Amino acid sequence: MSQAPPRTHAASDGEASSQAPTPHEPPPEGSFPTPAPKHDPYASLRYPFFLRYMLGNFFFTMGRHALTLAIGWQVYEWTNSAAALGFIGFVNVLPLFALVFPAGVLSDRVDRRQIILVTMAVSCVLSILLALCTYFHEAIPSHALLLAANSLLKDAAAFFSSADAQSALHFDNPAIPIIFLLQLLQSTVRVISGPARTTIIPLLVPPDKINNAFIWNSSAFELSAVLGAGVGGFVLLYSYTLIYAFDAIFAACLAFILLGVKTRQVTAAHAGTNAPGALAGVVFIWKQKAVLGAITLDLFAVLFGGVVALFPIYAEEVLEAGSGGFGALRAAPTLGAVTMAILIAHMRPFRRPGITLLWYVAGFGLSLLIFALSRNIFLSIVALFLSGMCDNVSVVIRHTLVQMLTPDNLRGRVTSVNQLFIGSSNEISELRGGLMAARFGAVTSGTIGALCTMLVVLGVAALIPALRRVPPLSELKPAGEDNGKSTT
Repeated sequence: MSQAPPRTHAASDGEASSQAPTPHEPPPEGSFPTPAPKHDPYASLRYPFFLRYMLGNFFFTMGRHALTLAIGWQVYEWTNSAAALGFIGFVNVLPLFALVFPAGVLSDRVDRRQIILVTMAVSCVLSILLALCTYFHEAIPSHALLLAANSLLKDAAAFFSSADAQSALHFDNPAIPIIFLLQLLQSTVRVISGPARTTIIPLLVPPDKINNAFIWNSSAFELSAVLGAGVGGFVLLYSYTLIYAFDAIFAACLAFILLGVKTRQVTAAHAGTNAPGALAGVVFIWKQKAVLGAITLDLFAVLFGGVVALFPIYAEEVLEAGSGGFGALRAAPTLGAVTMAILIAHMRPFRRPGITLLWYVAGFGLSLLIFALSRNIFLSIVALFLSGMCDNVSVVIRHTLVQMLTPDNLRGRVTSVNQLFIGSSNEISELRGGLMAARFGAVTSGTIGALCTMLVVLGVAALIPALRRVPPLSELKPAGEDNGKSTT
């Protein structure tokens, strides 16, 4: 009895080795190397619900950046107090500590679209009240409560101000405490909506498009910041009220756009933690050392290096550039961030994102040091442009890292912790910058902050080595699944 000829290793089950594929049949699997998939820089933009949400969020953040710019300039003009700029940061950070964890739980348990719709409606009403308060500020009566609040603010500002600056303080406008109160309420709304506005993005695109979605969302965010700062700086020449009215309209636009947006369904996953409620996000981040490293790096780099609160002082006193220069300073970092975001979208994913993150945050600190020491408006703008480019790399890597490693049932709580770290660093940075500027001067405040930022990079690189070992972002999967390489 004859035996069948042995099969070669290239043949598959049920096929003779001598059989070759016909011109109309694909070659046997494994016969040829599979070509690498072509990089599509616009992959996430091909999903209409994500595109609609990104556009709505674009207009909302544009109005919010213009509002932030206007309030800072308005308060400084009304009070002539650098410390008052720090108080704005304090008002903004208070809701973070009080509500950020409940906001994360809310985002995981309630339809994220509904959270955004309600908070945008409230934000719209608050912006209208802010516009009315500003426009009719001369008609506001000098009520005893408002006078007492102004007196308290003035005493606090004087405590943090130098002896020469104390005599120039003027907290005599009864609208000032109302402005602070409305800003506190706006910050509260922002904290409640923050986790939902971030964690809805992974539900609008497939999992393999999340990284690309965050790149374009970051681009839209930064572009809206450029336009918000640029247009806001121009409109400041004429009216604060108009800026607040536009912010109200843009908040309503986001709510309207969301009405027809649908999110994809996800399978519930477990993060491997038994921590109750809001603390699950804290435990998850502590176990995922790569996430911990990225958030810690951003937290302290921004806390020490933030100079946004100093822009009015630099524009008026250091660079002598006026409100136009102030708008240019506000726009420069975000313009740099937009440029970098577009470049990232067209580049291959970073092969070593953790190392890349460390280098770019170091560049962020160096750029801020140049700005702090500059006396030339053009050099200052270039330095801030470069700082924005470096910061955008940090934002994209951190957001993608957090969202890719976090199961959906924990995304709200993890994002809330991220928001607490990042949001508090921004607001406390304003407080730190404003109070240090009031006591030691804006240049000293900016210089010390930039140097501390560069030291933070060295500390995180040495103390959290897991950040340096992060694999390409495209290889990451939610915790509990095989990520290919350990990030812990």
